[in-house]
Amino acid sequence: MKIYVDTSVLFSLYAPDSNSPKADAWRQANPLPIDFTTFHRIELRNALSLAVFQQRLTSSESLAAWQEVQQDLVTGLLVRAPDLWGKLLREAESLAEHHTPTIGSRSLDVLHVATALVLGATEFCTFDTRQAKLARLAGLHVQP
Repeated sequence: MKIYVDTSVLFSLYAPDSNSPKADAWRQANPLPIDFTTFHRIELRNALSLAVFQQRLTSSESLAAWQEVQQDLVTGLLVRAPDLWGKLLREAESLAEHHTPTIGSRSLDVLHVATALVLGATEFCTFDTRQAKLARLAGLHVQP
């Protein structure tokens, strides 16, 4: 079993929000290293910055969260995944073609599900309900 963790869960693990208790409980039950892609890096960095803009985090809190991400990459709690952009974009295009007309998937949702498939995940961890629906249609088991 391989689990893909989307950015909504990563954000809740590293920055306090309403889903943090659920994310922390999930992490306690799933202590294996998490694949961390360049896509995660971009989206998590932007999510932390957006939280500062929206005044949900201070600049110091955002920086501390990012430093914790960096530390977890050093210790192996997060594992850098190989660059998969070409394969990922082909998979995303196929998912969009087959599922967006019926369920209205957003591009980032399609990219996360495609990333999980390209990485060989069988499990998909998200707090995003639309993304979860696409992941199920793509054959992934959704957590939490």
